[in-house]
Amino acid sequence: MDRARDLSDWPLQEHSRAVRVKPHTWHVVEMGTGPTVLMLLGAGGSTLSWAGLLPLNAKHHHVVAVDLPGQGFTRAGTKARLALPTMATDVKALLEDQGWQPTMIIGHSAGGALALQLASLLEHPVRVVGINAALEPFDGIAGWLFPIMAKMLALNPFTSVALTMGGSAMGRARGLIRTTGSDIPEESLRCYAKLFSDRGHVDSTLQMMAQWDVDMLAARAFTVKTPTLLIAGDADQTVPPAVSKRAAEAMAFGIYSELTGLGHLAHEEAPDLVAQTIAQWQP
Repeated sequence: MDRARDLSDWPLQEHSRAVRVKPHTWHVVEMGTGPTVLMLLGAGGSTLSWAGLLPLNAKHHHVVAVDLPGQGFTRAGTKARLALPTMATDVKALLEDQGWQPTMIIGHSAGGALALQLASLLEHPVRVVGINAALEPFDGIAGWLFPIMAKMLALNPFTSVALTMGGSAMGRARGLIRTTGSDIPEESLRCYAKLFSDRGHVDSTLQMMAQWDVDMLAARAFTVKTPTLLIAGDADQTVPPAVSKRAAEAMAFGIYSELTGLGHLAHEEAPDLVAQTIAQWQP
């Protein structure tokens, strides 16, 4: 898959464009008019994940979604800037270059942590919505084992090759999505199958995982003054709902909302319900 060209059958491709802001060439999806809403995905994702929710938000807002550096269709100028602080700084540079001043940032999974980090850098008021936000390190043995494994995998040049081989692409995608506790449409699975078969995408995801560290963000959750809505699917098998609940309770203006029967990709399973939950939020 050539991420620079193969947008022909990608969701929302008619609203896509490339934006060069050093050090990256960003893939941007832009729709609607009104106050700006920025949408950020987590590790391994792409703007395809917003195919249901983005148009709903675009009815009343100017909505911008971006692929993270090296993932989806965004070309990373360097893979040395995939940690939380540097990635937030680079997204801020993109916002400034384009003249976007988001009044709300919606982040999924690791994108929720990125949204809060970015909000702390902005000089204008902003609200944050986290959907199954990854705001804590993994519990127990995974807390120390996972970062070590991620670094080892990212440093191995053959890892991305191994992870994109074996079995059918659809089979790999179906298996990976199943582990999140979500059930998404077949059309979305086909898109994920393409992503998970792209060695560059997989390699950049591993590099991000190796550099990612939310310890500092979790430790200072009680100092966060940003109005924040944390939405969690009670069937999420990737980030336990308790993570969002604890974070909301620690924040000065945090609200927790739990959605029944939805997994880690809740916004893909029930975009209408997620959009309604966001629209009803009164900070």
